[in-house]
Amino acid sequence: MNKIQVSVIGGASFDKKNEIIAYQLGQLIAQKGYVLVCGGLCGVMEAAAKGAKSENGITVGILPDYDKKSANPYIDIVIPTGLNHSRNIAVASSGDVVIAVGGEYGTLSEICFALKLDIPVITINSWDIPKLRTIKAETPVEALSLAESFILKES
Repeated sequence: MNKIQVSVIGGASFDKKNEIIAYQLGQLIAQKGYVLVCGGLCGVMEAAAKGAKSENGITVGILPDYDKKSANPYIDIVIPTGLNHSRNIAVASSGDVVIAVGGEYGTLSEICFALKLDIPVITINSWDIPKLRTIKAETPVEALSLAESFILKES
C-alpha cells in the first residue's frame, strides 16, 4: 500500500507568520503518517520539512539542480532533477493533495500544474485568484482537515 503524500509548496523567502504555519503543517503531516513532498530548498520548504522531522516524519525534496548537497538538512530523500523551475510539475504531481503556504510565481506555477492534473489545492496566505479552484484555509489544522477530506474521498 502506498503512503499518502502531501506536497507543501511556497516561497524560498517568507515572513515569520508563514514560517510558523509551514513548520506546524509539517508537524501535522508527519503526525498523520503522511509523506511530506516539497522542493527541498529553503523557506517554506525547509520550515515544513523541519516540522515533519520534529515528529519523525518522512520528507522528500525534489531539487531544481543536480547537487544533492543543496537540499535543506531536513530532507530524507533527495531527488536531484537538473530541471530548474520545470521541477515544479514533479513537486505538484507527487502529492495526493497540495498545500500552498504563501509563495510567489513558482508557487503559482505549482498550483496551476496541480489543478491541471485534478489534484486538490489548499492555500494558506497564498494566491487568491477568482476561478483558480483552490480552497482557502486559515490554519494548518484546517488545511490538513480539508486535505484529508479529499484523500479519504479518493481512497
